[in-house]
Amino acid sequence: MDPAAGTTTSPLRIGLLGTGPWARNTQAPALAAHPGVELSGVWGRRAEPADALAAVHGTRAYTGEESIDALLEASDAVAFALPPDVQAPLAVRAAEAGCHLLMDKPVATTVAGARAVAEAAERSGVASVVFCTLRFAPATSAWIAEQAAADGWFTARAQWLGSLYAAGSTSEYADSPWRREKGGLWDVGPHAFSVLIPVLGDVEHLTAARGPADTTHLILRHTSGASSTVTLGLSAPPGAAGVEIEFRGEGGTASIPGWDGAETAFRGAVDALAEAVRTGVPHACDARFGLHLTELLVAAQTQAQSG
Repeated sequence: MDPAAGTTTSPLRIGLLGTGPWARNTQAPALAAHPGVELSGVWGRRAEPADALAAVHGTRAYTGEESIDALLEASDAVAFALPPDVQAPLAVRAAEAGCHLLMDKPVATTVAGARAVAEAAERSGVASVVFCTLRFAPATSAWIAEQAAADGWFTARAQWLGSLYAAGSTSEYADSPWRREKGGLWDVGPHAFSVLIPVLGDVEHLTAARGPADTTHLILRHTSGASSTVTLGLSAPPGAAGVEIEFRGEGGTASIPGWDGAETAFRGAVDALAEAVRTGVPHACDARFGLHLTELLVAAQTQAQSG
């Protein structure tokens, strides 16, 4: 596929790899409803879920390893709703086929895997976006830009506690093997980093420690001189769950607003990818940023496990 495809007024043909809850609840509906997109197909390892999801959205199902190349050929870009270490090699394959990349976070759980994706995207000249929800939801993306434009930040606090693995949880996302293995650091950590870094600057020093269950605590020093603290987990009691991010500095305190949910944010990520395809200007949340997130997460995991 020509990496320049989709730069005209014709719809951007985007194929979807994956048929799990994330694909069913967020990505497929967002892609199918997007006025600038043609959902060019849905791929899954098993025929039944692929056929069912494709039928709901009026597109073609692709099944099995051998059909991936056919979906890539029919697409200008691909979106991924797969575990990170399944996503990474398929993203390399898609980039080498000339398809632009709309990836989930984290890109991979190894630095080598994430680097392979970033290098393949650069080598092939394809655009890439890593879906960090808060960078694409309209209310939060505008808020982040506003804070990034302000000076004088002194410190920040980010707390993202889910109750996915709390007693009584019925969330279908709790069945994800990679999420259960890697915990809140890897699942929601990218969201926190994606807010803190554009406002306070890159992380130049990181300290990590384990908390109860899968909880991880971080202390970060940023290139601006500001510091931040981060608490991440998926096993909090329901009454303790919630998301809070705030910055404190010379201008006072700024707290992140609420947002409308993942599907609206994902449509924003589709728009960002289309803009990067059209202009050739990389988005800030591209595959290189995804690589950097993996580097930070690996460093935090290593330090927390050794403590």
